[in-house]
Amino acid sequence: MSVLCLIANPADPALDSALVTAVQKETGGEVNWLTQRIACEIIAPKSTDPLATARLHIKDRAIDAALVPSENRRKKLLIADMDSTMIEQECIDELADALGIKDEVADITSRAMNGELDFEQALDTRVALLKGLERAVIEEIRRERITLAPGGRALVHTMKAYGAYTALISGGFTFFADYIAKRIGFDEATANVLEFADDKLTGTVTKPIVDKTTKLARLNALAAEHGLSQVDTLAVGDGANDLDMIRASGLGVALHAKPVVAEQAHVRIDHGDLTALLYLQGYSDEDFVR
Repeated sequence: MSVLCLIANPADPALDSALVTAVQKETGGEVNWLTQRIACEIIAPKSTDPLATARLHIKDRAIDAALVPSENRRKKLLIADMDSTMIEQECIDELADALGIKDEVADITSRAMNGELDFEQALDTRVALLKGLERAVIEEIRRERITLAPGGRALVHTMKAYGAYTALISGGFTFFADYIAKRIGFDEATANVLEFADDKLTGTVTKPIVDKTTKLARLNALAAEHGLSQVDTLAVGDGANDLDMIRASGLGVALHAKPVVAEQAHVRIDHGDLTALLYLQGYSDEDFVR
C-alpha cells in the first residue's frame, strides 16, 4: 500500500483543500491532513499513477508531490549531506570569496555537483586555490556566513526523539561539519580534513577523501551497527556525490537538487524545506520537536 504526499514550504503555505479534493477525486484514497495548508497525505490511492495525477493538478504551484510506501515509513537512520542541504551555502565557495575567487571556485563546485567532474580532482583543485587562507578568517566565515537550512533542527530532533540515529556526512570539511552537526543536533559527523601550517591552509586535504563511495559505505556501516535493514534508512542530499547513498537508502530524497540527482532519487523535494522529510514519514506538526 502506498501514500501520496502533498507538501508545501512552510514559508509559503500554498496547499489548499480545493487542490487536495481535486487530486483525491481522481486518485481515490483517504485524505489525512498533517498540517493545514502545508502537508497532507492521501492514504492508499487507487489510481494507477497517483503521482502523475497530483502533478497534473499542481501545475506550476510551489507544492511537492511524492509517493511513498506505507510500511516501514518512519525511518531509524538519517544520513544527510551538509552543503546546500543542511546549510544554505557551499562552504568552499564562501572560503574562496574571502580570496576574491568565488566565481572560479563556484563554477568547479557546480560542475562537480552535477557529476561533470571527478569529485576528488575537483576538490584538490579548489582546495589548492585556497592555500594561505588564515584560520581566523575561516572561523569568521563559519560564524558569520553559514546559515542553517530551514527545518533542519526539527528534522533531526524529531527523528532522534522517535528513536532514530542521525549522521551528517559531507564532501566538505570537518572545520564546518563538526560545528554544524553540534548546532543542529546530529549524533555524528564525517567530512574531509583541511590541512594547516602556521594557522594557514596548506592547500591540501587529508587522504583518503570523503566522496560518494565513503557516503554509501557509511550508510551501510551505520545500518549494520544499529541492526537496521536498508528500508529503515533515509538519505538526503543535492549533489552527484550523494546519489549512491540516496539510491541505496530506504527513502532517498533529492532536496533542491541538481537535475541528475532529482531525476534518480526516490523522492524529489523542490519547494519544501527539511520538514518535508518528516511529512514523508507521516509525522504531523504536533509530533515535531523544535
